[in-house]
Amino acid sequence: MNETLHNTTMVFKPKIAIIDNNTLAVIGLKTILQNVMPAIEIDAFNSYEALQRDDMDSFFHYFVATKIVLENRTAFLERKHKTIVLTTSNDPSTQLSYFKSLCINVPEEQLVKSLLQLEQHGHAGGKNLPKTIQPVKTKILSDREIEVLSLIVQGFINKEIADQLNIGLTTVISHRKNIMDKLGLKSVSALTIYAVMHGYVDINNI
Repeated sequence: MNETLHNTTMVFKPKIAIIDNNTLAVIGLKTILQNVMPAIEIDAFNSYEALQRDDMDSFFHYFVATKIVLENRTAFLERKHKTIVLTTSNDPSTQLSYFKSLCINVPEEQLVKSLLQLEQHGHAGGKNLPKTIQPVKTKILSDREIEVLSLIVQGFINKEIADQLNIGLTTVISHRKNIMDKLGLKSVSALTIYAVMHGYVDINNI
């Protein structure tokens, strides 16, 4: 009997809520968040009322459209440590006081960087996250591939990487292909997420 109970123990999986009535924005943000924090469950709501009908306080963080925060300011102020306001401007003077803000009107690579900065600031190296979602420690890439990956996500082109590592251009291209094949990743944004989450590059150097 005890063995059965032990084998059916539920694994805690933190949840994030996106509250925005812009369907396309929600889909895009959800996809990127799932890449940045793959072991976290993400639910989307088109209004504050829809969030209320769920268990609002069961969520780890809220990503909320500015308009919805303004209409329900008291509720989100009470949960300001959990709330990240979605804005369309990087100008601090246009952003809400007391809340962390995330500008979504930027290219994908910049949005990924901003999300990684938020994640690293709050949960560096998996800090404050359950053991089940600590960054994977298994080493998939060789030391040389890690060096190449680090330079790729820092914005260096193939020739610059070859010069820095004192290797041939074709070797760099081969390493780049091997990295993408091994990881199953096809974009620089995805490589950036992987490199930062595994500690191969400091988000502040990107």
